[in-house]
Amino acid sequence: MLSLRLLTTCLLVSVVISLLPAEDKPKPAAAPADEAKSLFNGKNLDGWANVNCHPSTFFVKGDEIVTTGTPTGFLRTDKQYENFELDFDWMHVEKEKMANSGLFVWGDPLPGVGTPYTRGIEVQVLINFAPKDGWATSHGDIFSIHGARCTPDRPHPTRKGMERCLPSENRVKGGGEWNHYKVIANDGAIKLHVNGKEVSGVSKSNPRKGYLALESEGVECHFKNIKIKELPSTNPKPEEIATVWSGEVSLFNGSDLKGWTTEKDAWKVGGGVLRAAGKADLVSAKMLTNGGVLLFDWKVPAKSTGDVTLDLGGTKVDLKADKPGSWQRSRILLVPKAGGSAITFKPVEGLEIMNVFARELPEKK
Repeated sequence: MLSLRLLTTCLLVSVVISLLPAEDKPKPAAAPADEAKSLFNGKNLDGWANVNCHPSTFFVKGDEIVTTGTPTGFLRTDKQYENFELDFDWMHVEKEKMANSGLFVWGDPLPGVGTPYTRGIEVQVLINFAPKDGWATSHGDIFSIHGARCTPDRPHPTRKGMERCLPSENRVKGGGEWNHYKVIANDGAIKLHVNGKEVSGVSKSNPRKGYLALESEGVECHFKNIKIKELPSTNPKPEEIATVWSGEVSLFNGSDLKGWTTEKDAWKVGGGVLRAAGKADLVSAKMLTNGGVLLFDWKVPAKSTGDVTLDLGGTKVDLKADKPGSWQRSRILLVPKAGGSAITFKPVEGLEIMNVFARELPEKK
């Protein structure tokens, strides 16, 4: 209960303040800035999408997201981000051999043509690597990949025009030790702080809005304390925004033939690629009933003259290679069919297939 003296004092202060000119009155405390939000709930991978890897490639262990590194691919956010401050810790367990992973910034939802990676800007997560010609380092490179563009803060010292910023100093700890990255992305510019100090950056990036992703590339890597603080938009143009996911789901896990049927040894899997090794068809176990779109990347040998044929529930599709020896992406419209349509790839000598995705239309009610 307030004493009479304290109550009187409070009343007098209120009266004095009310008599002050507006400019002299105490200002209300400023609202606190938006706090960083966790991108990982510490329990499961809700909020993330395994794009093109085996279901076991990315998993939760304690308060960490772990990648086995196999197959090569990426785990991306469900949401696109534009301007932000991102903090996270990472650790490779390998102490002697090269250990590679990465953070993709402003990426597309699906891999680029003929690659397991997205188009975007990569922030390198790498140790134990020292190329002789000095084109890359193990401690905080930033660079564009698969059609994205950026301007390095410093010209590349050995490769003129290469869109790769090498860090100013080596601050990365080795295998078995945790490193902290702060990535500040704003208006097409990215600055990387490694263990408390800025070491590299790029600007004029395109895209400059898109998905964030963690990379799987050959070795085990751990991530934790992933937090993001979004910054105000700088209004990117449509051509500066990554494509938006439209429901495509991977039909090939990059590691084995689960979800497909064929004769023994007729098709081989390696490096995230399906390879025709015999004369038997490769048939999807999934039946696509409602129609939609099938997309996949494929390649035949440079000297190949044969067509590639698909059978979609009795409908044959013949494809010709625009440039034999090079990867190309085909998109095929799927027609609704009672009972569904399996996807059947007919073998051609030397045929390689990767990035098999389908977007099935919703079931009609």
